[in-house]
Amino acid sequence: MWDLETLGFATSFADAFRRFEGRERVPGRVAASGRGLHVVLAAEGEILCSVPGRLRHGASAGELPVTGDWVVVAALPGETRGTIQAVLPRRTALSRKAAGEATREQVLAANVDAVFLVCGLDRDFNPRRIERALVVARGSGALPVVVLNKADLCDDLGRHLAAARAAAAGVPVHAVSSLAGEGLEALFPYLGRGRTVVLLGSSGAGKSTLTNRLAGHDVQPTGEVRTADGRGRHTTSRRELIPIPAGGWVLDTPGIRELQLWGGEDTPASAFGDVAALAAGCRFADCGHLGEPACAVRDAISEGRLAEDRLEAFRKLSRELERLESRQEGWRREEEARKLRTVHRQGRRFRPRG
Repeated sequence: MWDLETLGFATSFADAFRRFEGRERVPGRVAASGRGLHVVLAAEGEILCSVPGRLRHGASAGELPVTGDWVVVAALPGETRGTIQAVLPRRTALSRKAAGEATREQVLAANVDAVFLVCGLDRDFNPRRIERALVVARGSGALPVVVLNKADLCDDLGRHLAAARAAAAGVPVHAVSSLAGEGLEALFPYLGRGRTVVLLGSSGAGKSTLTNRLAGHDVQPTGEVRTADGRGRHTTSRRELIPIPAGGWVLDTPGIRELQLWGGEDTPASAFGDVAALAAGCRFADCGHLGEPACAVRDAISEGRLAEDRLEAFRKLSRELERLESRQEGWRREEEARKLRTVHRQGRRFRPRG
């Protein structure tokens, strides 16, 4: 059984909950979601919750409860069903742009302490994909950690580690084999009491097998990986909090085929710390690193201290985020207008007659 401390109920959440205390309201954490219902873990036990229309229609997609959220639950003592009355402010949020043409935020997980970027050391290995995932992880506010899985299948582990560390630029990188149970001890410090780690990676990277190893027993189904392209089937169908013997939680996620960015303009600099540090030494503050005089970045490339493709990846992701930022401005205006219309409708609905 869990308690609020084991669930990660930090001081910030307790402070935010104070205004809801009493009135048969309890704090709880969303452990899983599906078909409009949320499994919420509270000190009283597991509560199956729905979301009232007031909250569902008054919030944007990125503000609705997701796995990892701390929420305010209305439930009678001893009842196993309730309703979510509010979502407490998030400490961290792992977001991406939702699939499709619309500019809309999709929150993958909330209130996680670390993001394990799981990459298989088989055909799934791609330093550019690691860089992209790091931009998303940095934007969450959580600690990014690169986990190179399937080390037992890698013929040149040293070369792959070097490539991953170059792409990660100072972020911890660990090589493990979840199938053989090797190297997992390096991951336990991230999973202490009350701490939550989310696994992010493509299908076939071994996230479910890693989850089972960390949990100490099989809690997630696993599937075979296609030999043709090294990809796997989606064995994890929903995002779910899974307890770890050390007292922490793992949040496994379905494999992501397309990781679209959703972050601030400063996120690439934080994910490409090596490029940003070199750029600080350029003569001109707005140096484009395209041949300007006294360009520290071009000097580093000429001297072999920075790879050309690393700089190009930084440019590509920066341009993508700049385009996204301009689209987000329109999205934010539309969201504010939608919320204002909802408030007006509710005001007319409850306006006294006579």
